Amino acid sequence: MIETLIASFLPLFIILLIWSGVWKGIALWKAARNNQLAWFVVICVVNTAGILEILYILFWQKKRK
Repeated sequence: MIETLIASFLPLFIILLIWSGVWKGIALWKAARNNQLAWFVVICVVNTAGILEILYILFWQKKRK
């Protein structure tokens, strides 16, 4: 019973890990390039399945000219 439950959620868990990792990498790269140390630290510490990283990229990153 429990093995079936674990097996059914394993692919979803792996997809969530990949999703979060991609967004975390993009957001960390942008925060580092923009010298935004506070955002870099917060993104490293807080695990939000990509939500915080997406919000940073959309609203708080410095816009380049």
